[in-house]
Amino acid sequence: MREWTTPGKLRAKGIIGMNRRNIRYIGRYNNRRLYPLVDDKLQTKLLAERFGITTPALIGTVTTQFGVKHIGELLAGHNGFVIKPAKGSGGKGILVIERVEGDEFIKPSGARMRLADVERHVSNILSGLYSLGGAPDVALAEALINFDESLSEYTYEGVPDIRVIVFRGYPVMAMMRLSTAASDGKANLHQGAVGVGLDIATGTAIRGVQFDRTRHDHPDTGHELASLAIPDWPTLLLLAAGCYEMTGLGYLGTDMVLDRDQGPMLLELNARPGLAIQMANGEGLRRRLDLVEKQPEGLSPEARVAFAREHFARRSELEAVAEA
Repeated sequence: MREWTTPGKLRAKGIIGMNRRNIRYIGRYNNRRLYPLVDDKLQTKLLAERFGITTPALIGTVTTQFGVKHIGELLAGHNGFVIKPAKGSGGKGILVIERVEGDEFIKPSGARMRLADVERHVSNILSGLYSLGGAPDVALAEALINFDESLSEYTYEGVPDIRVIVFRGYPVMAMMRLSTAASDGKANLHQGAVGVGLDIATGTAIRGVQFDRTRHDHPDTGHELASLAIPDWPTLLLLAAGCYEMTGLGYLGTDMVLDRDQGPMLLELNARPGLAIQMANGEGLRRRLDLVEKQPEGLSPEARVAFAREHFARRSELEAVAEA
């Protein structure tokens, strides 16, 4: 992407910036009264259940500081779990416990915590340490995702997730975020995760980036990215497209994971999805969004997915490198 050095070149690539995203798409297609449906992960989960969209199982919630002392009882019998703030953003405040050994809680990195450490983390969530605007929050405890083992060589100490931008119900662009040592096992591009652009037609890798630089393998596992292919891709796209009817939001980011037992699952939704997905794909969103705006209303999720797979197909840049 080093050749994209001027605003003119960015426009030629169809790159949209924050101002255009906020005014032209979010401001026009997202009614602000609907934001709580996606800004609060608990509301999102309950809404998804009503629409029959699979999400990680909810173990329970902690809503008061009094309840913090009962977190041990809530988690009893669960050998792995995730604790997250209902109103957090950017992956902040998410605690992943891979297994429990006696009275110790083991993180994916191997770091060990005691119950008092977990209680302190939950207390910080409730106080609003990780929430948008520092508002008081609720802590959610969810079952650990058993992510698809076919993807294990592409990630490091964390669950890879898939971001799909959905516009007016059409999946227009997608990427997978692969955790790394630099990102501390979190699928966060700003912290050093690898972003892999995905072909909408097939769910295969087309390009990889880390810290805004292209890369063709995972920095920790050394595994090449060209062979990355998302299992059950049509189902995942249909899940993403259905979030339009579920929320009423015309421009949103859907974050999903692949569970080896239950397949694609919805993690969370974002009414203000970031723009780094364009870097991962080596292509701007504007042409795809312009095309979708010309389409009629009222098509089914299946029809919208079929349209997207036909019109937004891309050849892999990684494949070209592998062949060379």
